[in-house]
Amino acid sequence: MTRDVLVCGAGIAGSTLAFWLARNGFRPTVVERAAGRRSSGNPVDVRVGAMEVADAMGVVPRLREVATHARRLRVLNARGRSVTTVRMAVRKEIEVPRADLASALYEAARDDAEILFDDTITALQQDEGGVDVTFEHAAPRRFDLVIGADGVHSAVRRLVFGAEEKFVRHAGLYVGTVSLGEPSDYPEDVVLLNTPGRLVAIHPVRGNSGVAFLFRAPNPGQGKEIVSAAYRGLGWRVPELLARFEAADDVFFDAVAVVDPPKWHHGRVALVGDAASCVSLLGDGSSLAIVGAHTLAAALAEGAHSEAFAHYEATHRARVKPKQRGVRAAASMLVPRTQRGLAVRNLAARLLPG
Repeated sequence: MTRDVLVCGAGIAGSTLAFWLARNGFRPTVVERAAGRRSSGNPVDVRVGAMEVADAMGVVPRLREVATHARRLRVLNARGRSVTTVRMAVRKEIEVPRADLASALYEAARDDAEILFDDTITALQQDEGGVDVTFEHAAPRRFDLVIGADGVHSAVRRLVFGAEEKFVRHAGLYVGTVSLGEPSDYPEDVVLLNTPGRLVAIHPVRGNSGVAFLFRAPNPGQGKEIVSAAYRGLGWRVPELLARFEAADDVFFDAVAVVDPPKWHHGRVALVGDAASCVSLLGDGSSLAIVGAHTLAAALAEGAHSEAFAHYEATHRARVKPKQRGVRAAASMLVPRTQRGLAVRNLAARLLPG
């Protein structure tokens, strides 16, 4: 039975997978490109299914400690005046900052896995008996299996399955986020300010609010200056928020994308989390990453890797597909393209309980 497994990525999917591999008798090694854990990112929901996995990992008490407490959506007009508020439904899941979720899962897994920070893989060579792995810094090693849990821009997927452009479909949206390090003016509200094609959202988190810039663009490139250019000319607090974004060291910026390769496994290599099936901000990606990693570990515990990979992929694709089909509709609700679309969205919001 295969035992030594390299997991590339110490994020939500990678840490969950390492935890369950260790519980099922494997020896996981986790390699992470970053020098440490990232502190940026939006709040995310841990939904039913993922909550059951998290509970079995013993991390739910920690998640409740760091949970956010937003109660309403507050929609503003271009001048910063409230258009309406929408009460959030009482839900069974927990909303937590993404970094806190990743941290809780990592802490659950770290004692039973070897962790290599500030490193990445540069080459993979597999045969019938295993996979020879070349690292950027560590000495070459051989593993029974390699799992890519290294996100939208997965190095494992590129090395084994091909160039990113073949599998990543951009949703026409881009997102930049940064922590503001101070309380929100609306401590129980997620504040949304829209103009056609642009959204600024301030989340209260837990007294340490964060801002997200979500905007439409065909191909803006990379970097903080792209965000500034997209929001130039907007009023309210936007100039100040952009200045904070530009000055911060720990920011997140990327395209909103759907990742959908035709296969998630090849030989002794498989993909999980965003590397296999990203649905970005708009499709419960964090919860799907947790459930998918658990499904993969459970399948591997049952027998040969080839059958396990096939079972995992068939099972988890059925969960992912409906979410991926809903990305366009979710984007239209969050960031309407036109003034008419924005007016219709705001009218619909006014009809909901505030």
